[in-house]
Amino acid sequence: MACKIKFLPYNKEITVQAGTDLLNAATMAGIHIYNSCGGDGVCGRCKVKVIKGNIATDSEILTDKERKEGYVLACRTTCLSAKSGQEGQGEIEVFVPEESRLDSAKILTKGTEKTEEIYTPAETTKVTPEVFEEKVFRYSPLSAKLYIEVPKPSLEDSTADLERIFREIRKSGIANPVMQMGIANIKKLPELLRSSDFKVTVTLGNRNNTTEVVLIEPGDTSGSNFGVAVDIGTTTIVSYLVNLNSQKVLSAKAIYNPQVSFGEDVITRIIYAGESIGLERLHRAVVDSINDLIISHVVENKISLTDINCIVCAGNTTMTHLLLKVNPTYIRRAPYIPVANTFPVIRAAEVGIKINPRGLLSTLPNVASYVGGDITTGVLATGMENFSGLTLFIDLGTNGEVVLGNKDFLVCCSTSAGPCFEGGGIKCGIRAQSGAIEKLKISATADLPQAQENKKLKIETIDDESPKGICGAGIVSVVAEFFKEGIIDKSGNFVKGSSKYLKETDDGLEFFITDTKPEISVTQADIKNFINSKGAIYSGAEILLKKMGFDFQNLSRVIIAGGLGNALDIEKSIMLGLLPDLSKEKFLFIGNASVTGAKMCLLSQIAMKKAEDIAEKMTYIDLSADSDFMNNYTASLFLPHTNLDLFPSVKQRK
Repeated sequence: MACKIKFLPYNKEITVQAGTDLLNAATMAGIHIYNSCGGDGVCGRCKVKVIKGNIATDSEILTDKERKEGYVLACRTTCLSAKSGQEGQGEIEVFVPEESRLDSAKILTKGTEKTEEIYTPAETTKVTPEVFEEKVFRYSPLSAKLYIEVPKPSLEDSTADLERIFREIRKSGIANPVMQMGIANIKKLPELLRSSDFKVTVTLGNRNNTTEVVLIEPGDTSGSNFGVAVDIGTTTIVSYLVNLNSQKVLSAKAIYNPQVSFGEDVITRIIYAGESIGLERLHRAVVDSINDLIISHVVENKISLTDINCIVCAGNTTMTHLLLKVNPTYIRRAPYIPVANTFPVIRAAEVGIKINPRGLLSTLPNVASYVGGDITTGVLATGMENFSGLTLFIDLGTNGEVVLGNKDFLVCCSTSAGPCFEGGGIKCGIRAQSGAIEKLKISATADLPQAQENKKLKIETIDDESPKGICGAGIVSVVAEFFKEGIIDKSGNFVKGSSKYLKETDDGLEFFITDTKPEISVTQADIKNFINSKGAIYSGAEILLKKMGFDFQNLSRVIIAGGLGNALDIEKSIMLGLLPDLSKEKFLFIGNASVTGAKMCLLSQIAMKKAEDIAEKMTYIDLSADSDFMNNYTASLFLPHTNLDLFPSVKQRK
């Protein structure tokens, strides 16, 4: 029996078999709903309201009030066909509230341009002493368009049409020694050359150390040549449309990674990929999103889709496997081996990406199962492999990768930071979007400065919109204020009676930041999640330094990448033990280094080769098998740390 489901406010309808859960039905309808637990019914993020229809549900983790109002968990609710004698019960109407919608918020792209200031692939760039030593990569894009006027054949010059084309391309100096052209283009060559009076534009692709004539067109179309650089993050997908002639970014777009519907972290997604149609669904979700971003670029810039001739994608090892529809199962099974770290350049159409039908797709090289191409390009974008001073690179994302090194060595690790820094794993957590709380200040009025009941809350949200939740930078600010004001102790436990905003609920003590709809609060579990996350990041960095015979004081600088934006408060991060206790001048936040590195590789095959060298040079340290890491991690699960000597500026305040 079939059920017809209508999803509001999208006004989308889909017919599915009875027994299908609402989460899968929504995905099939092209609607993406928050889901952190992979459909296990424990995260409570896929909450929807059933307005009418016959369903079966098991949504025990919801409150009595929510259930009375018709709310259910989409992953634990199945549609039922009409009961005998009941008309219309085969039709179900479901409302998806804003907080459950993956596509309702605009992902911020501001800050992604920060790396442009430190490392850019232009041919001429001003290099200043405070920046890095080597900035410039020679311009040699993944795909180039070249207008040529081919000498016509004669009795004196009887060179074949194909070799005649190759000869003129080589004169330009932009081709590899090895050149090729597909049979489809070769078949069209004789008529095309003669009908265009031997004046043609060739689209050239750098494909695995070979120059391929991807396309040949009559006349001069060399002015229209575009490429796309993409960062496939576990949480968000960010893309740049790049004019490959001018080297300029024309537009930046971002979207939530809809794979979140199948699990918030890579392990959950790897498990789901092992199910019968799991790999296909995960692959299709990311490819469809990339295609949507590309269409948005095309419409905004009024260009032709066929003029996009190449795409470069950077992502962690799992995201790269899922993009290419390669089985990632053994990434999570000892001894944790990916299918490949480096994949060949292929046609984008082979994976379903819709650009020029013969356009190319290049993915950035991975290092190991849990350190991927996004980190390789992040290191590339910072230039840290050229710097003589010791640099610590931290990517504050779901996986929490850390790289330590300089021009002599690079070592890296991945920590199980969890989604906290991207607004996940928090009761009222959201991504960095309009309305996200990014700063909290607890202050008192002048007349009663010490009175607890006189304390006021001052919040700052992104775009100054009404608060909708707490983003990653916000949770750092919130927990730091709690710690500074004595609302939590050094173990992160709430102190009863410490604030009028601290209330007893069914879930224990909660701190209510807002008391209007939507109520935004912080629970004890939220604070513990944050402490676990910050402890993982700090301990990972500490272990890398220890193994190489250094400590934090030996660092010349700390580079922070990720989606937190410039709102991350360095002083508060040190206070909580997330970042080492160093002078503020040593910290540099560069935003999304991954998409910047992908753009560099799009514009320069020298940069791509450098990325490959970085991946090969980087030594991966597996923390899961390191006993020292667990000891350090346990010691870091306090605010700021069990060893206050590591945080002298915090100790001084005590």
